[in-house]
Amino acid sequence: MKYALPFLALLIAAAPANQNVPRPGTIRVQLNTSEGAIVVALDTRHAPATSKNFLAYVDDGRFDGTSFYRAARDKRDPQKGFVQGGIRTDARRILPPFPLEKTSQTGIKHLDATISMARGTTPSSAGGNFFITVGPTPGMDARPGYDGYAAFGRVVAGMDTVKKILAKPSGGGQDAMKGQMIFKPVTLINAKRLDGKPQPTKEPKMWLYNFGG
Repeated sequence: MKYALPFLALLIAAAPANQNVPRPGTIRVQLNTSEGAIVVALDTRHAPATSKNFLAYVDDGRFDGTSFYRAARDKRDPQKGFVQGGIRTDARRILPPFPLEKTSQTGIKHLDATISMARGTTPSSAGGNFFITVGPTPGMDARPGYDGYAAFGRVVAGMDTVKKILAKPSGGGQDAMKGQMIFKPVTLINAKRLDGKPQPTKEPKMWLYNFGG
């Protein structure tokens, strides 16, 4: 029996972390889609501004009823790439901009299953659109002369759902998105935080109003 207890302790130490228990410095969010659920853990310690922005969209319900609309597959390996979702160009849902947290500042690299903010040409243009990587995408990390994208967490459950979305038939689009727009976008039914108390903003929720009469 005296040998069994140390062996049991070793088994416990070697077991993977329970994804149902939040780790210190992280907040988990569940994205419920028409293809299944995805759970992401936001690194609030190393990417506080980006995580706060994402949680504001979650807590306000700004992601509810939007979609995953882009499947960017690697031409060399179509099973890798990234999927993009969020509010697209719906100005009624957008929140104020915030400073870019570079990967060189946060230390959060674009590895497999990383969640990061999509943005336009200016560094502080990230807002209500995000992407999830399938396989490492180091080209999105910051480097001298290139700001990169703000990675702020990773998928802890539901990568099978992400891969389903990546495999969706796509086409159309322009410039960087050419051939990558999902023909039948995957509905992002809702986004709910799993840890802590929601902290909705006081910004107007214009998309909830019908001005058409």
